[in-house]
Amino acid sequence: MRRLTVVQLLPALESGGVERSTLEIAQALVQAGHRAVVVSAGGRLVPRLQAMGAEHVTLDIGRKSLATLRHVSTLRTLLRRERADILHVRSRLPAWIGVLALRGMGASRPRLVSTVHGLNSPSRYSAVMTRGERVVCVSETVRDYVLRHYPATDAGKLRVIPRGIDPLSFPPAPSPDPAARAWAVAQHPALGGDGPLLLLPGRGTRLKGHVDALELLARLRADGLDARLWLPGAREAGRAAYITELETHACALGIEGVIAFTPPTDAIARAYAACNLVLQLSRKPEAFGRTVVEALSCGRPVLGWSHGGVGELLRELQPAGAVEPFDGDALAVRGRALLERASVPAGTMPVSSHPLLARYTLHAMQQATLAVYAELAD
Repeated sequence: MRRLTVVQLLPALESGGVERSTLEIAQALVQAGHRAVVVSAGGRLVPRLQAMGAEHVTLDIGRKSLATLRHVSTLRTLLRRERADILHVRSRLPAWIGVLALRGMGASRPRLVSTVHGLNSPSRYSAVMTRGERVVCVSETVRDYVLRHYPATDAGKLRVIPRGIDPLSFPPAPSPDPAARAWAVAQHPALGGDGPLLLLPGRGTRLKGHVDALELLARLRADGLDARLWLPGAREAGRAAYITELETHACALGIEGVIAFTPPTDAIARAYAACNLVLQLSRKPEAFGRTVVEALSCGRPVLGWSHGGVGELLRELQPAGAVEPFDGDALAVRGRALLERASVPAGTMPVSSHPLLARYTLHAMQQATLAVYAELAD
């Protein structure tokens, strides 16, 4: 394939799944000998992007204001000057700016790719993400959502490309892993004891299902298990009232001394290794369930509500962990079974030995995306 110039649009480069995917594709482009340009308002990830050999253009195309429309002509000039082959939009407002910039470009117009990263509320505003000549869906759940809410969309232009992980960053860990558990207990003494450790990573919002995790813990302890629960990410700036609410509920359940509400951890793979069971209990269906793939790669079983992208992954990769949404009794039954290894083969489910997980590697995601670019460029 000839050398391409690919321009990706998103609001900013601070943190998050969209930002991570943008950097991962920029890296793949550079490694393949292409030119990667990212347009955003900037942020802490810009130096990392530039260190890969990609380029960044600062343009505040994600601010929800009529003044943002002034960037349409600037972007159009940029696309012409850089002779862009592909314009890849990843967020709704930048997508609108991109679509408007393409108008009137004639023969110099780049091909348009969009990625639907989330299950946004259906509307004319959100429909812009279906305007790409190729529309990347991060899961079958997203593909079905697009076709259900935007029936005029040509199914032939949709491409399902799941998000991927680097298996080297989530290596298989012994089960149990006493060293990793000791590391976790040294930071958070409430996680000590001889019983199983449950882990629910996620930011401090009700949507992540922290209350469901607390009630699961109470049920398991009522059955005689000395289970503990770690909630990395629940404690964050501006969420003190929510933590107080969770702590009050934990006291009412009689489990206040066996839980750690903590900020996010930078060593999430080690946190997976420290635990016996990973929870994914989002109350709202998610577009994808990266936690599921990460945990299974580390060799830890996952228990979660069977809806959205999480349910899709569990049904494919570990059906024993998929529970009908919000059935607390069934969650406890499945949780006990998984902890006893009654429903999951002994040992682990790392990428290296689980044949289905290979589809969810970073390399697979990068190559599939570059194939979409090549499809249009050719």
